[in-house]
Amino acid sequence: MQIIIKTKNFELSSALEKFVNDKVQKLEKFSHAQSQELFVELEKETNHHRKGDLFLAIIQLQLPGKMLIARSHGEDLNKAIIDAKDELEIEIKKYKTKTIETPRRKIRKSGAQNL
Repeated sequence: MQIIIKTKNFELSSALEKFVNDKVQKLEKFSHAQSQELFVELEKETNHHRKGDLFLAIIQLQLPGKMLIARSHGEDLNKAIIDAKDELEIEIKKYKTKTIETPRRKIRKSGAQNL
């Protein structure tokens, strides 16, 4: 899985890049596709609040027939990345369940009608 990281309003440090790669790489065991690209967008929002920094983490994964997107806001960038990863993990599980169960339901339904 190829991880593409894009930042806005701040520089990407090597420590942050390593953190993102470590956390997001764990999604590979759920998607089972080696040639997929995973897009991670990290943004520092500066104009919408009075004090402190506010961060946005967006993770996008293109699967056959669907684009999965997870977003998370927070004052801590690392926590926002982890929350977005957890949200995307849930979305991948839902997608896989749906792709497996839909053909099974069709077979069960057609088999029940033929009896």
